[in-house]
Amino acid sequence: MTPLLQVQGIDVYYGQSQALYQLDLTIMPGQVAALMGRNGMGKSTTIRAICGMSKPAAGSIHIEGVNTAKLASHKVAQLGVGLVPEGRRCFSQLSVAENLQVVARTPKHSDGHWDQSQVERLFPRLAERRGQNASTLSGGEQQMLAIGRALMTNPKLLILDEATEGLAPVIRQEIWAAIKALKAGGMSLLVIDKTLKELLPIADHCIILQKGTNVFQGLGSDISAQQQAEYLGV
Repeated sequence: MTPLLQVQGIDVYYGQSQALYQLDLTIMPGQVAALMGRNGMGKSTTIRAICGMSKPAAGSIHIEGVNTAKLASHKVAQLGVGLVPEGRRCFSQLSVAENLQVVARTPKHSDGHWDQSQVERLFPRLAERRGQNASTLSGGEQQMLAIGRALMTNPKLLILDEATEGLAPVIRQEIWAAIKALKAGGMSLLVIDKTLKELLPIADHCIILQKGTNVFQGLGSDISAQQQAEYLGV
């Protein structure tokens, strides 16, 4: 089976400062991968590289066999990468419905089709607030909208960057329930989150970064207590 995403030996720099060192990462279709590590270890840079926002100086990035390392970010998105960015970044002056419709894209693949009604079934609160401007939503509702907006692009791979950070516990549980539903529906996910209690049980594959390089790849159950303490701060 061809990997959905294959990152091989990439180096990424910000000016003269190197952020990633020979980083490898593979996600198979239908797999949930957890990208973990303390702050500043390269997780966000990895996402930027995958999405075409930071260009690797060495190595390759393939999406279903297509080398995307030199492609513009919108071309990478068109290949089926959807991003839920840290900080949500909803279009504040647009309504909930407009936020969803402005990015809607008919999929070029046959494995499911997300539209507004499906997003509203996943997040009923969005249906209730369909006509409200995004700026009037709570932080949790804006996070639901950010996830729904990414789903409206009908991605093959959905990347969630700290989707539960800063939210009330009851809202975090709603977000995790949605992530579990997406997994059950067969969606491929790359998830960054510090809540290991929720993240590890749903992850099929775990990657831990330390100073811009891989220090662990494998099952969450194989992460030792020593590795959690050393690399994840728990």
